[in-house]
Amino acid sequence: MRFGLFVPQGWRHDLVGIDPAEQWGVMKGLAQRADAGPWESIWVYDHFHTVPVPTDQATHEAWSLMSAFGAVTERVRLGQMCTCMAYRNPAYLAKVAATADVISGGRIEMGIGAGWYEHEWRAYGYGFPPAGTRLGMLDEGVQIFKQAWEKGTATLHGKHYQVDGAIVQPQPLQEGGIPLWIAGGGEKVTLKIAAKYARYTNFAGTPGTFTAKSEILAEHCREVGTDFDAIVRSANYNVAIGRTQAEADERLEQLKARLVPYVGEEKAETQLASIRGLPAHGTPEQIVEKLSDLKARGMTYGIFYFPEAAYDRSGIELFEREVIPAFR
Repeated sequence: MRFGLFVPQGWRHDLVGIDPAEQWGVMKGLAQRADAGPWESIWVYDHFHTVPVPTDQATHEAWSLMSAFGAVTERVRLGQMCTCMAYRNPAYLAKVAATADVISGGRIEMGIGAGWYEHEWRAYGYGFPPAGTRLGMLDEGVQIFKQAWEKGTATLHGKHYQVDGAIVQPQPLQEGGIPLWIAGGGEKVTLKIAAKYARYTNFAGTPGTFTAKSEILAEHCREVGTDFDAIVRSANYNVAIGRTQAEADERLEQLKARLVPYVGEEKAETQLASIRGLPAHGTPEQIVEKLSDLKARGMTYGIFYFPEAAYDRSGIELFEREVIPAFR
């Protein structure tokens, strides 16, 4: 199994209380720690406003961070989970990603999806088109990426995007272009787009859902004539780890205490529900057992989010010592 680490960027109220002038230093320090450790990749989210409610707390922009991380690390791969296609013109985004790939020495991953956070869509003036339109934009945008990275130019006269000889130089350093992660579990459209274009997918990581989505992806691969086994299936996991169950649960209480002043009791509790009892909550032994079951179901790449990472690295250290080695 391969392991990626989310670096806190503020989106989940995970930099609160840290002076904005010091936040980049915290992010850089965690990125460099991952670079020197057992992690294959580091990741951020592509969002502009905090969750579960928009507040005035910092949310650092994903592609600016890609270039910054590329300049201060040497080994880890660099991804976003996931870039929203409609937030940037796809020809422009292809050029941004290619430039970041050169800066990083060929280490960029392109996590891409249709987008969902209506508040920030409307706040930034993008409207909020229906899901079918957003998915159509995703499909056309990926076509533009592939042309730009494989040929150095892109032309598409689509329903949503029109580009005419857009030059993307320099091209990415990676042969064949930047790897595409198609994120989302939409069964009729998103997983079909993944079947056509993805090297990686990323969808819900609970055992039953992961198995069901995998079966649907396999069917789409048969329909479009691609190799299901060549697509790496990944999932994201929110972590609350402890040497004992009580210690793991205490991490949840600390998270709740940090969130409540910004999002309120009810929404903070909802956030905890995305961790409590799920595959990355518990002792190292419990987490290894649950991840082993998911690996047997075909989940071979996990990306892990530690809510306390900006303040306390002990959970990451425990995971590095006792979880990752079980899969090496």
